[in-house]
Amino acid sequence: MVLRFIESSTLPTRWGTFDIHGFEDPFKGKEHIAITMGNCAANEPLAVRIHSECLTGDALGSLRCDCGEQLQEALRSIAEIGRGAILYLRQEGRGIGLVNKIRAYNLQDQGADTVEANERLGFGADMRDYSICAPMLQHLGAQKIQLMTNNPRKIEALKELGFDVTDRIPHQVESNPHNVQYLAIKAGKLGHIFKDNNK
Repeated sequence: MVLRFIESSTLPTRWGTFDIHGFEDPFKGKEHIAITMGNCAANEPLAVRIHSECLTGDALGSLRCDCGEQLQEALRSIAEIGRGAILYLRQEGRGIGLVNKIRAYNLQDQGADTVEANERLGFGADMRDYSICAPMLQHLGAQKIQLMTNNPRKIEALKELGFDVTDRIPHQVESNPHNVQYLAIKAGKLGHIFKDNNK
């Protein structure tokens, strides 16, 4: 994975002041960012959240998913710890893109679940590529990682990339009537680990 570091700057937020680091994939033409606080290269395990872009949840407050709440909770948690990183990957809709995600939403409105909708459109259930994370974490100097996730696939992906994932920090937010089925499919079909699914 070739990913070029471009520039860093400070990022004041409601949770505190972070640093924001920009990266560019020259082949796919996509830009990714890391949002950090504290010394990421210190020897102690670094709290890391891998967050795939979700315009509808992150920016528009959609209740169809838990993405926006997860992003805000990651920022809050890292500010509370005082050290950590969020890798914000431009992989909208589990990698199928924004317009295709809207097409998938339409199929969900007709009764399909999130996995079925992606498959009916000719995509896999999850098309994301976590190899993007390697050059970002290497640039930050991260060695040992405490991964903030409910998704075992992210843990395995980082391990396969050669990172030492020392712990999983559960990252569950409250459900709502609009995303209960979505979360159930995450657990049942995608293997996500939630407190209430006995995994």
